[in-house]
Amino acid sequence: MTGVEDRGDPLDHRARRPVRRWSGDWASQEPPPSPELEVLIPTVGRTSELAVTLAGLAAQDDPAFDVIVSDQSETFTSANEPSVQAMVRVLRAEGHRVDLVHRPRRRGLAEQRQFLLERSSAPAVLFLDDDVWTEPGLLSRLLDALRSLRCGFVGSAVQGLSYLDDRRPHEVTTFEPWPGRVLPESVRPGNTEHDRWPLHNAANLAHIAATLGVDRDAWVAYKVAWVGACVLYDRAALIAAGGFDFWPGLPAEHSGEDVAAQWRVMERFGGAGIVPSGAVHLEAPTTILERRVDVARTLFTDAGARPGRTPSSP
Repeated sequence: MTGVEDRGDPLDHRARRPVRRWSGDWASQEPPPSPELEVLIPTVGRTSELAVTLAGLAAQDDPAFDVIVSDQSETFTSANEPSVQAMVRVLRAEGHRVDLVHRPRRRGLAEQRQFLLERSSAPAVLFLDDDVWTEPGLLSRLLDALRSLRCGFVGSAVQGLSYLDDRRPHEVTTFEPWPGRVLPESVRPGNTEHDRWPLHNAANLAHIAATLGVDRDAWVAYKVAWVGACVLYDRAALIAAGGFDFWPGLPAEHSGEDVAAQWRVMERFGGAGIVPSGAVHLEAPTTILERRVDVARTLFTDAGARPGRTPSSP
């Protein structure tokens, strides 16, 4: 059972006041509402990208959300960079709690994500990379999808808009909408479900969306191999599946920890992507320069490994 309740249509905000305070209420002393979701952002060494990411969040009218940033830069970049601090102040003025945490010891992204998960408390948590701009209305669509589908996670795969004119019909042949309820699936390297991964290359989802005729502010759920950079989890489902608790058995130089966590959630609760995506990759150089271990392949394909434990676990 998942922990996110269906509270009606969060997109039906035309008849009510948006949660986001407008500039006329920025000086209000009224306490902010309890968050329906928390945005969890791991970051290191990024300034302009993080500022753009926070600016995207500041443009979201709904739902009520808070933000936790875990900063592993040596100099606590998020607390010192003017552009980042400006957007933090905007978010707080709009009624969002923003928590900046300095954690200079780097033990890998899986540990970072587990720390953020343990620090969160809202029924839904959005893991958002620090180089992603979110379209206004995206958080509402994601939460609407999670509540409607009642699965473990929904994601908006990031699009690189420099590829908008690069059409790749051979990479979208595996696109398959969910016809109704999202069901648990098992994804492994080499199986049919895994073959969906090219869907999220370049600007493929933007091209798919153009063929679907989706109404404005609506979404279509589809089957995924995994979703990177912008994923909304039912927090209870993610914790039940183990979260990122495999991190102690990993070297700091790893990747694919998000994939491994999603595969564990998908096996128990199911997961989906939504289109249109509305999440834009800033196409900045990666900060993960060493990737000695692919966590998903290690966790799910090592001899004797079972989902939910690392190969080195007893």
